[in-house]
Amino acid sequence: MATAPTNMLLKEVKYKVDQTMWGQWSRFLYPDGRLFEEYVSHMTVIGLPLIHITRGICPETGKSRTAKGFLAIGRFAYGVIAIGQVSVGVIAIGQAALSLLFGLGQATVGLVAIGQFGGGIAFGMGQISTGLVAIGQFACGYYAFGQMGLGIHVWDVRHAAPAAVEFFKGLATLKA
Repeated sequence: MATAPTNMLLKEVKYKVDQTMWGQWSRFLYPDGRLFEEYVSHMTVIGLPLIHITRGICPETGKSRTAKGFLAIGRFAYGVIAIGQVSVGVIAIGQAALSLLFGLGQATVGLVAIGQFGGGIAFGMGQISTGLVAIGQFACGYYAFGQMGLGIHVWDVRHAAPAAVEFFKGLATLKA
């Protein structure tokens, strides 16, 4: 007779803990080979760990743990610089990224946003983009450049507004 698998959430979790000069790694290896690990730096900035990294499913909760730090890396990440499947930060990189200044991801929103959907306030670039300046297959902005554009000064396959042509050609010739 087969026994039912044990519920890991009801057991005491014994992590393998490694202290380094810079921070602490906590790891847990499930019986089936899956790994959970978390790194938290000793140094803090504005009350957050300088670096917080999470990976895998937490054995205590059965869910992904959210990374929260100045630099946060994990499936869910919140920080000044956030990198994750879902990320929120001043700078956010992820599949779904909500940023204050710069966002990069599949669907991203921020002052400057680059992604498949780039919902920018000042600048957006992507398949679908918005912003004061928008570049994309479908671009919506004050200056819009794309296959299909919507805005005040538009350069698309249907027509090229002189102000849009001058603006985007000027962007192309900027030198450092």
